[in-house]
Amino acid sequence: MTKTVIGGPPDAVDVYVGARVRALRKLRGMSQTALAEQIDLTFQQVQKYERGFNRVSASMLYRIAGVLDTVPAEFFVGLPDPRDGHSHAELTVRPVAPLDGLLGVSGGVEMAETFPKLKSKIRRVLVDLARTLAAEGGAE
Repeated sequence: MTKTVIGGPPDAVDVYVGARVRALRKLRGMSQTALAEQIDLTFQQVQKYERGFNRVSASMLYRIAGVLDTVPAEFFVGLPDPRDGHSHAELTVRPVAPLDGLLGVSGGVEMAETFPKLKSKIRRVLVDLARTLAAEGGAE
């Protein structure tokens, strides 16, 4: 069993689950404050969950799933099956799909809603611009 070192880096699964909470919350158009109010926490605690700094208990994950109108299993979609012999230490944290990554960042939901409304030529220019900016170190 893997032990978490106090003060060490967050566990990869905790970070992954937190990122899924954030993406689903943003997809629902809900703020951290609104989610926190519905589960009787502070927005700072929700923020810590979403960043993987604090682990989400099973009961809290169940409550969050209810508020976000999903099932708890949705937070684990995309993780490798633990029965397939993957070492916990080998897990890498990355969005399940590019859309999850987009929805998990500030402005991402607005971009996802607005982008299809643009003419195809403008969409192509924006994609090229984003690719260039990311390649030049503009990515986080």
